[in-house]
Formats: sequence, C-alpha cells, structure tokens
Amino acid sequence: MKKFIKVSFTAAVLLFSAHAVNAQQKIAHLNSQEIFTSMPEARAVSTTLESLQKTKQAQIEKMQSDYSTKYNAAVAKNKTLSETNKETVGKELQAMETELEGIKKGIDQATQTAQQEMVAKQGELMGPLQTKFITAVRAVAKEKGIAYVFDSFSQQGSNNILAWENGIDVTAAVKAKLGIAAGPAAAKKS
Repeated sequence: MKKFIKVSFTAAVLLFSAHAVNAQQKIAHLNSQEIFTSMPEARAVSTTLESLQKTKQAQIEKMQSDYSTKYNAAVAKNKTLSETNKETVGKELQAMETELEGIKKGIDQATQTAQQEMVAKQGELMGPLQTKFITAVRAVAKEKGIAYVFDSFSQQGSNNILAWENGIDVTAAVKAKLGIAAGPAAAKKS
C-alpha cells in the first residue's frame, strides 16, 4: 500500500511538473505580409514576375490578334461564296478553318505554358526568400525563448489566430533580424 501511495505521489508530481513546464512556453505572432512587403528582395521578385507576366501576356495577345485577323479574313471569304466558286472557295475556307484551329490550340498551349512558367519562376525566386524568412523567425524565437510563432496575416479571409491579447508580436524583431529598417507601419492587433 505504501508503495502504491509512493508511486501515485510520484506520478502526480511528474504530471504537475510537466504541466507547469508546458504552461511556461511562450507563444508569439507576426504578420508575414508586412515583413515580406518590407523585404527589398521581395520587391525585386515582384518586379521580375510582373515583367515576365507582361512579356507572356504580350505574346498571347499577339497570337490572339493573329487569330482575329485570320478569322475576319475567313468571314470575308465566306461572304464571297457563290454557286460558281463554291468548290474553290470551299477548299480555301476549309484550309482557313484548319489554320484557325491550329492557332487556337497554339493560344491554349501558350497560355498553359505561360502559367506553368510563372508558377515555376515564382517558386524559384520566392524559395530563397521563404528560407531567409523562416531562418530569421526561428532565430528570433530561439533568442526570445518562444515555443510557437503564429502568422496573424489574414490570407483569403482566415488565419491561424482567432484572437490574442498581450501576446508577443515578433514582427519588428524578425524585420530587424532580416536587416529591414523599422517603418511607419505598425503591426495592428485585432
């Protein structure tokens, strides 16, 4: 019986001490959007992606313009169709239709390829920024003894934090770790 009491007491002490250790863990939050928009590298990435998008869009618009011109030519050719030139014009219209289908497939393929290239380029350019950001967040968390850091940026209408009060906002500390000067934009609390 004494052994049972001793084991129960030991288990209770361990349970309460484990609970006390867990209760001491610090939790913090940051606004990743504010940090990323402050990073000079992110601005350069954004400019590069916008330039690539404009180039791809111009290429697709040129193809669409070519399609439109040839389509209008086919419509005009169709208006010249008569019983006397039915065979000749019919063959020309058939050739024009085949060409238009090819151009349409080319536009669809170019659009799909452009989207894939944009996603690949974004991943290529944003990967190092993400790594730099995560490294800075982990360093700040370690320095401040923080166990968990949540992102308070609301993307697509939701985030992981529903409410916080007197929490630790490490946005400025992460910006400082990244070498970003403190700006006038202050982190807002909800």
